[in-house]
Amino acid sequence: MGRVDGKVAIVTGAASGIGRITAETLATEGARVVVADIDFEGGRAVAESIGSTGAEAIAIRVDVGEEADVVSMVEGTLEAFGRIDVLHNNAALTSPDHQRRDGSLLDLDVEVWDETLRVDLRGPMLGCKHVIPRMIESGGGSVINTTSNSALAGDLTLTAYAAAKGGLNTLTLSVATAFGRQGIRANAVSPAHIESPSLASVVPSEVVDLLRAQTLTPRLGTPQDVANVVVFLASDEAAFVTGQIIRVDGGALSHLAHVGALRELGKTTNSS
Repeated sequence: MGRVDGKVAIVTGAASGIGRITAETLATEGARVVVADIDFEGGRAVAESIGSTGAEAIAIRVDVGEEADVVSMVEGTLEAFGRIDVLHNNAALTSPDHQRRDGSLLDLDVEVWDETLRVDLRGPMLGCKHVIPRMIESGGGSVINTTSNSALAGDLTLTAYAAAKGGLNTLTLSVATAFGRQGIRANAVSPAHIESPSLASVVPSEVVDLLRAQTLTPRLGTPQDVANVVVFLASDEAAFVTGQIIRVDGGALSHLAHVGALRELGKTTNSS
């Protein structure tokens, strides 16, 4: 038996990246998975790949910022599987083109701000609004939001993204507080920069090296690192874990700002 055997899990933004790996890992651990994404063809490919392993998965197209789409996602899940136990609000605007437009505040187009909050904050809110009542009917469930270290410390860019994820942190705590006695747990996973093709397409290699220097582990994180924490939070092993924002960041925010520079200085000194 897997760690989430028999549970029904919705994963938004599951056609690629963290969402895809999480959907696959949940399925490996016994869940029946809804691969929800605005990219329906990509989501269907993931669902078919999961199905080829003998696990159960369906794909549903959803624009998480549109309430009618979210309602249809919930209805499609219930029609296919009869219940919802896990909601992983993972979808966000992370395309290279969009992130390049999400710069410093003084250069930020209002349209970029509005669209970012529509998807990255309104989307999870709508997911919670329409999934939680169904979870309560089934005796409870686990809501897991993908937030970001961008919401926990200031940066020079991604202003709208950081604001949306900050709101998502607060939404997580609000859901945990409001519905805990009805069997709902709500937590968030907060990754730092994750090593992926999308990171390489947005961040120059020399900047990636700087990010790696601020990480206490020998490497940057991977989508699998995040998926592993999501599966734990979805499982009964986390039955007493709620209202938490869990950083999956290799210790990037756990040290004083000068540590990375001192480490690099030590390398230079030792080599001279």
